[in-house]
Amino acid sequence: MKKGIHPEYHVIDVKMTDGTIYQTRTTWGKEGDTLSLDVDPTVHPAWNGGTSRLMDTGGRVSKFKKKYEGLGF
Repeated sequence: MKKGIHPEYHVIDVKMTDGTIYQTRTTWGKEGDTLSLDVDPTVHPAWNGGTSRLMDTGGRVSKFKKKYEGLGF
């Protein structure tokens, strides 16, 4: 490898949404930084078999259901 052209590869902490922390090696941030995830495999329906529930933020789901109530949604 050529010297001086590659980013530094170091260890950081990754904080999952449930609070668990694990260490990994990366080029992100600096040695010892913590990367906090907003979405991770434990809560995203694409990765956990669709078991997470849909959050009704601002009544959007309720508003949709009320608007299309008789159409089978």
